[in-house]
Amino acid sequence: MMREPHLPPAYRLITLDTVDSTNAEARRLAALGEEQAPDGTLVWAKEQTTGRGRRGRKWESPRGNLYCSLILRPEVPAEQAAQLSFVGALAACDALSALCEPGQIVQCKWPNDILLNGDKIGGLLLEAETGGARAPEWVIMGLGINVARHPANVEFPATSLRASGWEATEVDCLEAFSRHFMTWTNTWLDQGFAAVRKSWLWRCKGIGDKIEVRLANKTMKGVFKDIDADGALLLKSGKREHRIAAGDVFFAA
Repeated sequence: MMREPHLPPAYRLITLDTVDSTNAEARRLAALGEEQAPDGTLVWAKEQTTGRGRRGRKWESPRGNLYCSLILRPEVPAEQAAQLSFVGALAACDALSALCEPGQIVQCKWPNDILLNGDKIGGLLLEAETGGARAPEWVIMGLGINVARHPANVEFPATSLRASGWEATEVDCLEAFSRHFMTWTNTWLDQGFAAVRKSWLWRCKGIGDKIEVRLANKTMKGVFKDIDADGALLLKSGKREHRIAAGDVFFAA
């Protein structure tokens, strides 16, 4: 029988057996207001029936993996709240690094994927409701980590903790993420995005390498130079440098 997670007191955990998606449930709760769903409300489900990734893509969600969504109510402008995606990625990387055996390589992949030894192990999905206000009413951070299972026959290779020989459970991952997210959130609030950006770049795969970035209507190729002060990818193609706010990155073989 799975043990109950032990999270820091700042979190309010809601545990579900099955849900359409933890992000959808978190949005429904967040819409009820701060009293019903305060900052730190964390929705965790054993299974999702209609899990989603970026751009509405289906996220396979069998039992045995980690699916959770965190309700945040940051008192910052919407464009600054978007930086929480990088905060969450660092927390996920540090959580897995703390659980893994020596010799494992855990990295970030722009914009919001987590890699284990070069294969995708997890990802984040950030959604917000601004309501016309300068600061968002709420931000939902969804996190999925392949613990027991991972999809096969996908374009970007995937893996899971079990496939990599790890014994950590989804509860272990949830507890570790919750601790490291608090640490990185405090860094972000105290030192700003510059400190987060520096650490994210240190953990990022592909900086200085040739990459392919697939956008909604075209594909661009070049060298991954950097991310800017807002988290956009800077791609050097010939003599030009392109700023890309959203896209899918693939690495040269």
